[in-house]
Amino acid sequence: MDDDTGHENKKIKLDNDPLFQEIDEDVPVTVVESLCMNCHQNGTTRIMLTKVPHFKEIIVMAFECPHCNFKNNEVQSGEAVKERGQEWSVQVVDKFDLERQIVRNGSALLKIPQLQLELPPSNRSKLTTIEGLLNEISEDLSTDQENRKAEAIESYNAINNILGKIKLYLSSSESFTLILDDPAGNSYIESLTPPTPDSKLSSRYYRRTTEMDVALGLQNSASAVSTDDAQAQAQINPNNQSLDVDEVVIFNSSCSNCNSPADTRMKQVEIPHFKNVILMSTTCDSCGYKSNEIKSGGAISERGTKISLTLTTPEDLSRDILKSETCGLNIPEIDLQLTYGTLGGRFTTIEGLLRQVHDELNRDTPFTGDSSTESRRTKFATFLAKLEATFTAQNFPVTLILDDPVSNSYVQNLYAPDDDPNMIIEVYDRTFDQNEDLGLNDINVDNYS
Repeated sequence: MDDDTGHENKKIKLDNDPLFQEIDEDVPVTVVESLCMNCHQNGTTRIMLTKVPHFKEIIVMAFECPHCNFKNNEVQSGEAVKERGQEWSVQVVDKFDLERQIVRNGSALLKIPQLQLELPPSNRSKLTTIEGLLNEISEDLSTDQENRKAEAIESYNAINNILGKIKLYLSSSESFTLILDDPAGNSYIESLTPPTPDSKLSSRYYRRTTEMDVALGLQNSASAVSTDDAQAQAQINPNNQSLDVDEVVIFNSSCSNCNSPADTRMKQVEIPHFKNVILMSTTCDSCGYKSNEIKSGGAISERGTKISLTLTTPEDLSRDILKSETCGLNIPEIDLQLTYGTLGGRFTTIEGLLRQVHDELNRDTPFTGDSSTESRRTKFATFLAKLEATFTAQNFPVTLILDDPVSNSYVQNLYAPDDDPNMIIEVYDRTFDQNEDLGLNDINVDNYS
């Protein structure tokens, strides 16, 4: 055991190393002494923090007791809790849908409305397929059916009906809806048509309730501030006034790439011929990852805006662009469509934005690694090649479309203050569903000045 331990720790984790490193044989392993729950003597637990390509950060734990030879392996999610919860919904109609991979985080609630079936959050994350999930549900429900038949015939008949339905679902004889609701935002259902939208798959983001924060161990996370942070905030802004134009606020955060501590800088920026926005920039000293995000700095506009720009020359790639956190992006010629909220807010050039889209899709898109089919990997690689040809001006002309229901997005007009001949700006009224997603339908503005 000593030899194994020495081999596993041949690479020492340095302070500037990412917390979660790409999985390989040299990933550092931490060995700790822990209690054996079988014989209640001390055993050893090996802990490895690693990142699975095209998947997520995970914590692998292996326990072994030298006294009773008890062994136990466990995998837990290592991803940080996202800013918002996410609910996935998929229509399962054929065998291809049954083969969709699914990541069910330990905090996720699973529902099948047709069966009036809800599975509460569990303690462990799981990677499986929809077919595998149905088989597991069927096995769990089948347990103790004989006892129910003798002692609780009504429960027996009800569960039998559910088992019969599941058999129909597994044979694709009947369609159903699967809903995965994860307050932590770390669950996924595989798309069969990446990167284009999947007509059977949808998702929505939502703000967690206080109860959800408590369940995730984030109690008071939205309101509690450490004493030092509170004092720093008071020193920065003692009179609770708005930010000065040249004022930069620095606060502690976590790197979205490696989860190491990082500083985020926030500043108010005025965009010519547009409006004021809040620019947030994060740089991680551990892994070198850099990101910037834009938050709207004013009131929500009464109407939405759709901006269509035809890219015809390499100079168009140098235009400034502001894509807000509520904005969708579309380039029909290469089948690129990003739904509202994807990538968050960005203030960069068109070339920079498309490069970020390329890099993040290539790095973070789930289910495009070795577990995916060859045809799907080829299709995804072809799409990335088309996207790269776009931000290198090799397949012009193309049309860039920004659709922002709150009108907080902007593309630089090279002919300002005159109209841009290659740009079309449409103003429209939001739909009820768009207002619902933005949380505007239930706002009470009576007696407010």
